[in-house]
Amino acid sequence: MDETTSTPTPTPTPTSAPAPGTPAPGAAADVEEAVLVAARRAKDAQPALATLTRERKDQVLRSMADALVARAAEIVQANAQDISEADAAGIEAGLRDRLLLDEDRVATIAQQLRDAAALPDPIGEVVRGGLLANGLELREVRVPLGVIGMIYEARPNVTVDAAGLSLKAGSAVVLRGGSAALHSNTALIAVLRDVLEEQGLPRDLVVGIDEHGRAGADVLMRARGLVDVLIPRGGAGLIRRVVENAKVPVIETGTGTTHVFIDASADLAKAAAIVENAKTQRIGVCNALETLLVHRDVAEEALAAITEVLAPHGVTLHADDAARAILTRDDAGDAPAVLPVVPATEDDWAAEYLSLDLAVRVVDDVEAAIAHIRRWSSGHTESIITSDLASQRLFTTAVDSAVVMVNSSTRFSDGAEFGFGAEIGISTQKLHARGPMGLQEITSTKWIVIGDGHVKP
Repeated sequence: MDETTSTPTPTPTPTSAPAPGTPAPGAAADVEEAVLVAARRAKDAQPALATLTRERKDQVLRSMADALVARAAEIVQANAQDISEADAAGIEAGLRDRLLLDEDRVATIAQQLRDAAALPDPIGEVVRGGLLANGLELREVRVPLGVIGMIYEARPNVTVDAAGLSLKAGSAVVLRGGSAALHSNTALIAVLRDVLEEQGLPRDLVVGIDEHGRAGADVLMRARGLVDVLIPRGGAGLIRRVVENAKVPVIETGTGTTHVFIDASADLAKAAAIVENAKTQRIGVCNALETLLVHRDVAEEALAAITEVLAPHGVTLHADDAARAILTRDDAGDAPAVLPVVPATEDDWAAEYLSLDLAVRVVDDVEAAIAHIRRWSSGHTESIITSDLASQRLFTTAVDSAVVMVNSSTRFSDGAEFGFGAEIGISTQKLHARGPMGLQEITSTKWIVIGDGHVKP
């Protein structure tokens, strides 16, 4: 229980209505008890992973993958209920894309478990060490974090990724996936827990608390001593709320205000293909392109090429004055492909649209592009399209984001693409982990010291 609360909350009058996601009066204590019991069960179950060999853990992950494919129909049916409710509520296109599961996506999620099973087990890995001058043997080894709490929204794939990676890294996991994906997450967690039981392991290595709503998430944030680390994944509001309110240590994953800069030396055909892929392949993911910066010397040619490839997708451009002057010019026989163009505001430079919208700015040089990125980026992923080695070096050195790319789509900023099997999130902070987080990033270390009757003189 949280013992640091100061002023009691006034009891609501009979006519008071709780906010959405808030338990009814008198139910808060029940929610707190239920979530703390769930976290305790996960903590008690976690030691069962401590002595498992890599072969046993990999067998469990492969069995989970097989079960997901075998039960894909019931998972998709549960997801259809979430989609129906989301459509009725007017969910945004980007969030709907994240929420949607079909049999192909279930198969992809299952494959990521198999990919994780194929990776080396990080637990027990010797990070550094050696024999000290006094004869003590010293080793720093990787160990599980313990219990990982996940708070996320409308992303049922995270349910499986987080569970699979946590188990491989020796940790139990408590999952709060949000009301929009309630039925999908319930179905997925049921499959995973059934496999754990079939494999002779505690079901409570994977625990879901979605039924307890937002109040349950608040309890999870305060479950210090039961949950070792909390990882939020979602929009800026969710992440801010977790970071500002959690008493459990947090690994902050950031929103994706991602940038592509087209340098003066860029191959414009490659640049157009990269922008099209980064912006339109999947609009609802954090590595999708949100702001395009174009060097003034190639602005006309670059924007003509960009509008040509983006026009079939119906992208709306939020352009600064210089870009808008080019995009809306109607020179006979020389007009770029028609796209909706609206004036950009300062809000656009900070926007994670998750939609078919793209902010566009013309900049004087690579230094100006870097200055814009340092001012407006969320620190997720940035890419430069260039043939100039000096520009490349300056960009990769001066841009302070978790992932910096050269001549590549930002869509490759992903744990699976990096060979991690899957990812538990993309960290935009600088402590403990940064960038896509795979198995090593969700472990800790401890020191083992072996002596032979050593005493300190």
